[in-house]
Amino acid sequence: MVFGKRITDVGYRVFSGTMMLLTVYGGYLCTMRGYRYYQRQKLLREAAENQSEILKD
Repeated sequence: MVFGKRITDVGYRVFSGTMMLLTVYGGYLCTMRGYRYYQRQKLLREAAENQSEILKD
């Protein structure tokens, strides 16, 4: 019975560790996606400003 409990404990720890890694990785992916979105918006805003300056000349 003790052996079965140890197997269960190890399985739970492996499962919990895997879920923790997936959560951290998912957070990283969301953060990078948000960062790229804001960088893209910044570039588009700068391009629009430059284009409007060219049209004024």
